[in-house]
Amino acid sequence: MIRRQKWLLYTMILFLTVAVMAGCGGASEAPEEQEPEVNQEGPADEAGDREEAMTLEDRLVIYSTHGEEMLALIAEGFTEKTGVAVDFINLKGELADRVRAEKENPQADIMFGGPSSLYITMAEEGIFESLEPSWQSSIDPIFKDADGRWFGTMQTPVLIFYNEDALEGDQVPQSWAALADPEYEGMIVSRDNVSSSQRAVIVALLDYHQRNATFEEGVDYLKALDRNTKNYYGSGSLHFQSVGRNESPISYGVLSAVMDNRNNNDMPLAIVDAEEGAIVITDAIAAINNAPHPHAAAAFVEYAGSLEVQVLLANEYDRMPTLAEAIEAGPDWMKEPFKAMDVDWGNVAQHELEWLNLWDTEIRDAGKDM
Repeated sequence: MIRRQKWLLYTMILFLTVAVMAGCGGASEAPEEQEPEVNQEGPADEAGDREEAMTLEDRLVIYSTHGEEMLALIAEGFTEKTGVAVDFINLKGELADRVRAEKENPQADIMFGGPSSLYITMAEEGIFESLEPSWQSSIDPIFKDADGRWFGTMQTPVLIFYNEDALEGDQVPQSWAALADPEYEGMIVSRDNVSSSQRAVIVALLDYHQRNATFEEGVDYLKALDRNTKNYYGSGSLHFQSVGRNESPISYGVLSAVMDNRNNNDMPLAIVDAEEGAIVITDAIAAINNAPHPHAAAAFVEYAGSLEVQVLLANEYDRMPTLAEAIEAGPDWMKEPFKAMDVDWGNVAQHELEWLNLWDTEIRDAGKDM
């Protein structure tokens, strides 16, 4: 009996001891109330923007063919948005040579300006970095590289135009093919091949004939066009004056220049939406591979092709955008309807120098000797 009482006593003491210890331990070890986690970086997209901004280098170097005033406007806007200082160098005809010469040790981050045929060739030489700017999905495939190595930010349509006081109805040529008809002999003028638009016309028409007929027919066509051409002008103003004064009533040129002379210089000019389409030159941009400031370069490509910048350049400099939405926000002349000629600019890129040399040595003035 005594043993049973002792056992009960010991059991009660042990129970009380454990209970007290458990109570003390629970009070000291109870988990603190968890505060909800706060996202210090805000929404995911804002965080991504901040992260990108933090990784941008503090400087960017651009090689370009564009005028300094326009480049300064774009550079200032980019610096304001990103804090990245921009240096730009206008190289005109030396642009590609300079970038190629520096391929193994690039000094610039961006190549800005020049036709897509040039960018196609240089992309295949491994000179450009592949990028995915957000706006690239909104432009037509003809304005970009399938691998993201270059993108068109501006387009320059070259169309047939004429003096509407001198020609009407059936007298107006409705196609590029018609310009070779004997009835137009001596009635056509154009720029000389120092002009980028004239060079584009020569090579685009050879490509068009090569793919839709034969290359030889293309050469014969250009000889007939040359025979019908009264003069080639080194000056754009003299070129348009010749048509405006009806010294020769037919020509072809850049749409923006035609509209400018019609609207601001009161020239009686009208355009033709040719059966084959307008020859559309794409003015491009690319980030240079292994450039010293790659993150800033990618950010600049994003900015330069954005809706904001394309609308700005459309209205301030009459540069026709590649974004359809930007065209709608641009000057009225950009809304003139036209279709684009089907040109394989990759094929042009392979043969451009050869074809331009052929024009100089065997085509120009050859028809006039017949």
